[in-house]
Formats: sequence, C-alpha cells, structure tokens
Amino acid sequence: EVQLVQSGGGLVQAGGSLRLSCAASGFTFDDYAIKWFRQAPGKEREGVSCIGSSGGTPYYADSVKGRFTISTDNAKNTVYLQMNSLKPEDTAVYYCAIKDTTQQDMGVIWRTPIYEFDYWGQGTQVTVSS
Repeated sequence: EVQLVQSGGGLVQAGGSLRLSCAASGFTFDDYAIKWFRQAPGKEREGVSCIGSSGGTPYYADSVKGRFTISTDNAKNTVYLQMNSLKPEDTAVYYCAIKDTTQQDMGVIWRTPIYEFDYWGQGTQVTVSS
C-alpha cells in the first residue's frame, strides 16, 4: 500500500521559514511526479510546486516562486518543500500527492487535473501570522 506521510508545518511569523516533508513508502513504480498543493479556508485547492523522479526542473506557482524550494532525497523517498519569507497569504493546509507517470515535463504535470494524482498525504497546517 502506497503511503505519503507528511511532517513539518506549524505556526510561524511573517518572514519566517518552515520545511514540509513528504515521506513515501510502499510504491513500486519507477517514474513518478510529486506535487505540493495547498488549500486555504473557503478556497479551492491550488498547486504550489511539483518535481519529477528524474530530478529535472521543478515547477512553481508564481505566488511562491523565489521563496519556496522543492527537493527530493531519493535515498529516503522523501520530498521537501522549503518555505522562506512566508506571508500570511501562505496560510493553508498543505498536501503532497504522487502520480505514477513517465511524464517528466513538470509543465505538463502542473496542468494535470487534481483527480489524476494517485495518492495523497494527510495534509499539514501552515499558519503564518502577521
């Protein structure tokens, strides 16, 4: 059974930093893409960043570009989202999701409908105070 277990998150002041982790286990597919989403109260879930198993160029939402960095540790089957210069508008529940795919163009993955992601993490709250 594929599991994505998230950790990190919490409460931080504006301008601060947090790192989210998404540890994957139980999957056997060789190629995949992982995407971070977030959902603020009363809003739709939106993409934050995505990265492929090939380690190619990741993709970022314009709202986080230059502040967030996605990375992988293949030895630990873990994806990280380093979030710097946090703003109150970054407050949301953050989710990681994985898609079994050979597609490694993150521009394509970015446009992939949310329902096509195969497995999801449990979500973690990030709250940025002003």
